[in-house]
Amino acid sequence: MTIMTGQHRTMETGELLSLTQDAITALDGLAQKATANVRSAVEEEGRISSAAVEREQHAAHGLAWFGTTVEALRQMAAHAERMSAEGRLGDAEALLVRAAFGEYLNQVFGGIPMSQGEFVRPGDLGLSADDLAEARNAAVEELAAHGNTRGVRAALIELMAAAEGAATVGDAGLDDTLEAFREEMRRFAEAEVLPHAHDWHLKNDYIPLDVIAKMAELGVFGLTIPEDFGGLGLGKESMCVVSEELSRAYIGVGSLGTRSEIAAELILAGGTEEQKAEFLPRIASGEILPTAVFTEPNTGSDLASLRTRAVREGEVYKVTGNKTWITHPVRADLMTLLVRTNPAEPGYKGLSMLLAPKPRGTDAEPFPAAGMSGGEIEVLGYRGMKEYEIGFDGFEVPAENLLGGVEGQGFKQLMQTFESARIQTAARAIGVAQSAMDLAARYADERIQFGKALINFPRVADKIAMMAIEIMIARQLTYFAARQKDDGRRCDLEAGMAKLLGARIAWAAADNALQIHGGNGFALEYPVSRVLCDARILNIFEGAAEIQAQVIARRLLDGGN
Repeated sequence: MTIMTGQHRTMETGELLSLTQDAITALDGLAQKATANVRSAVEEEGRISSAAVEREQHAAHGLAWFGTTVEALRQMAAHAERMSAEGRLGDAEALLVRAAFGEYLNQVFGGIPMSQGEFVRPGDLGLSADDLAEARNAAVEELAAHGNTRGVRAALIELMAAAEGAATVGDAGLDDTLEAFREEMRRFAEAEVLPHAHDWHLKNDYIPLDVIAKMAELGVFGLTIPEDFGGLGLGKESMCVVSEELSRAYIGVGSLGTRSEIAAELILAGGTEEQKAEFLPRIASGEILPTAVFTEPNTGSDLASLRTRAVREGEVYKVTGNKTWITHPVRADLMTLLVRTNPAEPGYKGLSMLLAPKPRGTDAEPFPAAGMSGGEIEVLGYRGMKEYEIGFDGFEVPAENLLGGVEGQGFKQLMQTFESARIQTAARAIGVAQSAMDLAARYADERIQFGKALINFPRVADKIAMMAIEIMIARQLTYFAARQKDDGRRCDLEAGMAKLLGARIAWAAADNALQIHGGNGFALEYPVSRVLCDARILNIFEGAAEIQAQVIARRLLDGGN
C-alpha cells in the first residue's frame, strides 16, 4: 500500500513501520542518558533526594515530559504495527503516525513544551551535542524532516473532509464491540446532551436528572463494576471510550461517571463483602450518585496534611472539619470521605475512608443533614454538577461504613484508585479536544473571509490537522494505560503520562479552536468559549500538571519501580 502523496514525499507502509521502530530505539538510548544525567544531579549518598529533586525541579519535570513524549511515540508506533497486521492501516492512520513522529521528534531535539511559556531543552537534561548527534540516526532524520510537513497536513485535511461525520479522524484501533459502544454513546450524546450543553453552561444549570437516568440505563455508572454486583463487568478501555464520547458533548456529562468510578474502585479494592453488596449494585444502577470528598482548603495535593477529623463514638463516627472543591455534592447520595481518625499518627498513616450517606439537597437547601453545611464555588467552566465548599460539625457516619473496617487505610485505599481516575481524566481530555476540533473544523468550513472559507488558509488548516494528530497521540497513550490496567499490570506511570499529555493537548486544541473563531470565539454565545473554559481545568484536577510531572519524574528516576 502507498500513502497518499499530495505535496509530500511518498512513504510505503513497510518503510514507515521500520522508521518508527528505529526512531524509538534512538529515543530510548537518549532517554537513558537523560535519566542518568538527572539522577546524578538529584542523588545523594546513593539515593534520590527529595530536596534535590525540588531544587532541580525544571530538569526533573523536564525528564517527565521527555519520558512522556517518548512513550507517546512508542504507543503510536505500536498502534501502526497493530493496524498494519490487521490490514487496517489506511492513509489517514499512516499520516497521523507519520506526522506524530515528525512533530514530537523535533520537539525532543529542539524543546518540549511543558506549558505555554516553559520548555525543556536537551541541555536541561544534560544532553550534549554529541549525544544528540548520536541519536539522530537515519530514521530520526527522515521522520523529523519529512514527517510533519505542510503536504502531510494538507493531505490529512483532505481525508478529514472526505470522511466528514466519522467518529474519529483515523481508525482508533478498537475492536468491533468497543466501536459499537462508541457509536451508542455518540448517538446518545448528540441527541440528549449536545443540543443543550451550552445552555446548561451559560445558566450554570445542573445536568437534568432525566439525562442522568438515561445514562444509568445505558450502563454508564456500572461499566467496570462486576456483573455479580449489577455492573457490565467491562474493562477500563470501555470507560475510556464512554468518557471520551460523553465529554466530547459536554465535560460535565462525561465527568458524572468519574465519581461512580472512584467510589466503585474504592469499594471493590478495599471494602468489606457487606459494603460491596450494599453499595455496588446501587451505584451501578444509578440509584446512588456518589461524590469524592478529599480536598481541604489548605492542603490541595498535600493529603498528608489533611485535618478533617473523625472521632468514633459508639456506633458512629462524628466528623468535624472543612472540605473544598467537592463536585456534585448537593445531589449526591454517598460521599467517599477522607478523614483523619488517628491524630497521633502523622502524615498519611492516620487517614481513613468513610462511606458517608447523605440526603439529596437542592439549590435552596443544599445540605439538609445535621452537622453539614456549605456554599457554592462559582467556576469558569466544568459546570453542570456544581462545586462546593463543605463544613462538617459533628456530622455522623455509621461506624460500619468505615471502608474495609480497619482504620488507617484511607490513603492506601485512595492510591489504588489513582490509576483509573487519571486514565479516565485523560479520556475526558481527549473528548474535550475532540469537541474543540469539531467546532473549529465546522466554523472553518462555513466562515467565508476574503472570498473563501477559512479552511483554505494554510495556517487555519494546519491548526486543525495538528488537533487531529495530537488527539490520536493522546488516545493511543490513554488506551494503552487502560489496557495495562485491564491486564492487571501496574500502570500509574502510564496513567500519569496520559493525563499529563492529554490535558496539554486539550488546552492547545481549545485555544486554537477559539483562535480560528476570531472575535466570535470570545463571545459567550459560541460554544467554543465553553470548551476553552472546560479544557482549562484538566491541567489542575486529579493532580495538577506540576504534581503529575513530579510523580512521573520520581518513577523514572527510581527506574520505573
